[in-house]
Amino acid sequence: MATAAILNGERVVVVLFIGLVLFSLPLSLLLHGVALSLLALSALFIEIRAEDDASSSSSLSLFKTRPGASSGIFLGAVTLPVVMLSKLIQLSRALSLRQVPLEELEYLTMQYWATSASSLSVLVFLCMVIWCSPDRTCSPYSRSVMDAKLSLSGIVLFAVVCCVSIAATSHTGFHAVLKLLWVLLHGLAAVKLIQHVLSTFPSCASIGEALLVTAGIVLYFGDMLACTIAKQVTGYLNSLELVSAQYGVKRSEISIIIQGLLLGLLLFPMVFKFVLRIWECSSSSANSESRTYEIGKSLIFFASLGFILIVVVPSWMQFAQDFSVHPLLWVISFVFSEPLKRLSLCMYWVCVIYVSVLRFYNISKNSKIERILLRKYYHLMAVSMFLPALIFQPKFLDLAFGAALAVFLVVEIIRVWRIWPLGQLVHQFMNAFTDHRDSDLLIVSHFSLLLGCALPIWMSSGFNDRPLAPFAGILSLGIGDTMASMVGHKYGVLRWSKTGKKTIEGTAAGITSMLAACSILLPLLASTGYIFTQHWLSLLLAVTVCGLLEAYTAQLDNAFIPLVFYSLLCL
Repeated sequence: MATAAILNGERVVVVLFIGLVLFSLPLSLLLHGVALSLLALSALFIEIRAEDDASSSSSLSLFKTRPGASSGIFLGAVTLPVVMLSKLIQLSRALSLRQVPLEELEYLTMQYWATSASSLSVLVFLCMVIWCSPDRTCSPYSRSVMDAKLSLSGIVLFAVVCCVSIAATSHTGFHAVLKLLWVLLHGLAAVKLIQHVLSTFPSCASIGEALLVTAGIVLYFGDMLACTIAKQVTGYLNSLELVSAQYGVKRSEISIIIQGLLLGLLLFPMVFKFVLRIWECSSSSANSESRTYEIGKSLIFFASLGFILIVVVPSWMQFAQDFSVHPLLWVISFVFSEPLKRLSLCMYWVCVIYVSVLRFYNISKNSKIERILLRKYYHLMAVSMFLPALIFQPKFLDLAFGAALAVFLVVEIIRVWRIWPLGQLVHQFMNAFTDHRDSDLLIVSHFSLLLGCALPIWMSSGFNDRPLAPFAGILSLGIGDTMASMVGHKYGVLRWSKTGKKTIEGTAAGITSMLAACSILLPLLASTGYIFTQHWLSLLLAVTVCGLLEAYTAQLDNAFIPLVFYSLLCL
């Protein structure tokens, strides 16, 4: 196997990214760093095996992944665990200064092991798929067998390190078994979910992108489940030490509202499908081609959606947080607690969205400008919308991100199910903004842009000694990615690779623009009360790694780059 084939650009950047995080580890997190290294090595060998030759490619051909994208297994497997480890490094600094309670560090530690277990279980699943392929070479000295053995060795060692670390932080063996079982359940759920995602939405994502999404959803669902259990049987579980410390931490009302709303909408399609089947079975005249059927389907859709959003989801919110009023009334009260600032911000957002969408929709229909370049204007629109709000109204922006993501989910469900009378209209409208990374089945670019800006902000809630960390998505996508595309498209000559379109000029413009934005943003943050704790050398390294990842990766950069940048800013 040629060294050049192993060390392609994307893998080198990911190794550099992991190395920077490991270099910043304190001794108290040494076992976590060892586990991450083993996980990364296993993912690297599996990706090499999956992309090396035709035989291994055919073993994964049962997954219809996004055309034109690499497998992305290495990047997808390590991104969320590295994010959690970076947060652990940040909290360990705060714990040494007694700025956060020990419970928060224990909570995040369980999140780290749960996320790592999700990635590890998917890697085991992929390794088994490759190993059981009928086309693989049976010789015990073949590359396929050797890579599989190396991958499995790393996986086994990772499991050992995980067990040792959890056992060392548990008072009894019974406590350790419960924690390991909880972590294992995350892994099993991730394997089941990624199979469902890749089979239900073929050609919509690479394996790495699907792994990132499934690990995130499983972590979110697991956190919601643990929060519910901690609330339900706190007295019993206090003696077992499963969720009393790790998942009994104080949560804000806004985080509970966002979590309940998003997970309720993710579960809604299954509820709607179940109710629709019951109606079809009970109605002998249900004909999918008739207008009566479409109207009935639409009524069932909106009735089920209203029941989920008004009854089911708020019931869980009140149970988990003890709201004194209905959560919807709490949201209204929160907005009107500062009506001038927050309503003015809402009006500003509505005006920007209306003018931008109307303008760019007409351009996309009548102009010959490349679609991917036209979409970068939406990145600039995101900067103009989110940057002022993040500086002056961060809590309200948290809630607004959750509401916007909920609207996106509802609109996409309407488009996919073709719900009368909006389904076809939404489909035609959204097609004006798609590119090669989207498909008719699922349009993901607007989700990735919104989440890319929102996740660093959501993850920075609570203790945060790095003022630029919440701006990771806005800076990397709104500034760096946009300038890299525009400059590279217009002035780029020197390409990073013979087959790729990314240019050195574009990457340099992206890195320079992000550094310039940081140099303007830091004094502005200092004037609002933030304490400057970001070193310019670490900032330069973070910006450079993100610029190189944007240049080399074939994955959906809106999803990965903000998380990578956020992780490096936390160090």
